[in-house]
Amino acid sequence: MLASGTREVSWEATVREQLDEIESALLAIAEADSPMVTEAAQHVIAAGGKRFRPLLVVLASQLDPVTAVAPIDDVVRAALVVELTHVASLYHDDVMDEARLRRGSDSANARWGNTVAILVGDFLFARASEVVAELGTEYVRLQARTFARLVQGQIAETVGPGDADPLQHYLKVVADKTASLIATSALFGAKVAGADPGVQRALAAYGEEIGTVFQLSDDIIDITSDETGKTPGTDLREGIPTLPTLLFRRHADPGSATDSRLLALLDSDLSDDADLAEALSLLRAHPCIEQARAEVRRRSERARSYLADLPAGPARDALAELCDTVVTRSA
Repeated sequence: MLASGTREVSWEATVREQLDEIESALLAIAEADSPMVTEAAQHVIAAGGKRFRPLLVVLASQLDPVTAVAPIDDVVRAALVVELTHVASLYHDDVMDEARLRRGSDSANARWGNTVAILVGDFLFARASEVVAELGTEYVRLQARTFARLVQGQIAETVGPGDADPLQHYLKVVADKTASLIATSALFGAKVAGADPGVQRALAAYGEEIGTVFQLSDDIIDITSDETGKTPGTDLREGIPTLPTLLFRRHADPGSATDSRLLALLDSDLSDDADLAEALSLLRAHPCIEQARAEVRRRSERARSYLADLPAGPARDALAELCDTVVTRSA
């Protein structure tokens, strides 16, 4: 038992060391010729974050240390590529959303203006391209395809569903905007470790599913977040469609006075605190919340199923634990 525990602690220490190295490398790669550009490029990185994508790179690279040992330099490079791509997209998102805050601090566009924020996002995309080139042409191709999906997802979100089913349109947007880069994170980790093609496919499928689940969990938390400390109703107030509201609209009963009132609120300006509180209260009591949680649980189990044939060990256990985490955080 002691030996097993010692191995587990040693493995966790290795993962933490790699994540620390990635964190330092992120700040270093964001340095520019101009002090102002350096400050702006490091702004979002220095504010912190979940670093979920680098974590997936590291875990996937550690999946089978007996037959596939990943060079640490390549693990760091792969993690830099996916996190720089993610951070760069945040600069552009904040401009499009006219966001004033990012991770508790002034957004880059609020501090330096939209033009600088867009260009700094471009600068970070360029840095990601520089790093991915060091990994090889196959990684460049995968990164380009991922970036194309991310952009198409943003465009689809901007133009709306049109004649398409709003819920299916939204799920496609989530898959392209969020899940695509998370899937690439897991795939990059497997590739730098030299994992066999079957393992690579399984991890990419896992990443696609767990990436979607994380966004859907955030949808629920936006409405039910009193216990998490997050300000509830942010997406609701901004009129952003999310899983619970789309499920509500799909199943709303026009003959119900309660449903009619909630529909009216969702179609109105929710800048008034009292109206927002009423909308939150009605949504929390509606079956759409449990329906959304059931969808999170279903997709979480599907993500877990992709791990079934992967090598047993602490890395697979950690990936499986993420499936539990997404369910717990939305409960």
